[in-house]
Amino acid sequence: MSIASRVEADPERAWVAAALAVLLAVAGGSVAFPRAVYDGFVWQYFWGPVAADAHAATCAVRAGGTTTYLDAAGSCTSAAGIVAYPGYTLVSEAGYVVVLLLALSGVVLLLRRLRLGSSRGLVVALLPLVLFGGALRVVEDATDTGELLTYPLNTLVISPVIYVTVFVVALAALLTAVAVARRGLVRSHHRALSGIGTGVLLATLALLAAVAADDAFYPQVFAVVFVIATLAVGAVLLVLRRLFPETLAGTGLTLSGVVLWSHAVDGAANVVALDWMPALGAGGNLVPKHPVNRFVVDVTGSLLPGSVLAVTGDAWPFLLVKLVAAALVVAVFDERTFEESPRYAVLLLVAIVAVGLGPGTRDLLRATLGV
Repeated sequence: MSIASRVEADPERAWVAAALAVLLAVAGGSVAFPRAVYDGFVWQYFWGPVAADAHAATCAVRAGGTTTYLDAAGSCTSAAGIVAYPGYTLVSEAGYVVVLLLALSGVVLLLRRLRLGSSRGLVVALLPLVLFGGALRVVEDATDTGELLTYPLNTLVISPVIYVTVFVVALAALLTAVAVARRGLVRSHHRALSGIGTGVLLATLALLAAVAADDAFYPQVFAVVFVIATLAVGAVLLVLRRLFPETLAGTGLTLSGVVLWSHAVDGAANVVALDWMPALGAGGNLVPKHPVNRFVVDVTGSLLPGSVLAVTGDAWPFLLVKLVAAALVVAVFDERTFEESPRYAVLLLVAIVAVGLGPGTRDLLRATLGV
């Protein structure tokens, strides 16, 4: 029997085999070749940046099996050993894409077994949990001194480990919602899921308000980002509806708006946080952490003259990139996509919304609270 036939005959067992193969390859390589595989790959690109962020360090340096955390950029540059900086790299983001696709496949199989996930309403029902993920990350941003969580527990709320944390909470919320709906306690599991997510989100915001009580508060930042994102989405939907109506046939107007708005918030939050904070009387500008953000800022800064940058800033193209990318996603998800693979299409849309609205919520709340 061919591999394709085996996968088709028993996809769940094939998924378990694939996940174990990846896990064993990484674990086995780390044991057999610790310096090359663990230090030079796993630690440098994946765990090292998380550990440096968890210690609020400028970088982490690994040499001779020992990790040192440094606070000065000059010391990081001259350090002997493997150096890891907080944030993402192109290598780590590629690795996370692989993990995401594997996780999505597993969730699709789970939803199929539970006979769930084919309704597009799941995307909207999960929005509070996506917002919860962004707010939870800001809790860690506001508590760098470790008064709530210390290393290694604080890694649970640091990117990208926080995605695993939020995934576990979301999965537990989904299973709970399904259980109460099938017992007739609520009208639908979507409503129960949205309610659970809203409760978790409100609890997280209350915790954030408590730990950030002594920090600044800039409601004007929140208002400006919200207005920019909403107006931008309205403009894009108007253009698509009048000039390219077929692009909205698959996702519909509401779901298309959700996808676009999730990425518009991310784009607008970056523009405001990176360029407009002093103009809004909200302190200094933030620094981009993602490679794509830095690339857009660097390219814009190199192409536009200083006189123009002084007015527009160098982060505004990021909002355009996010809107164009989200519009292309909406166009790709046509009616045929949902007919052929409804669960996978819905889960992909959830992931697409999460990678926009999650970081966007974090940047928005950080800028609003000045943390």
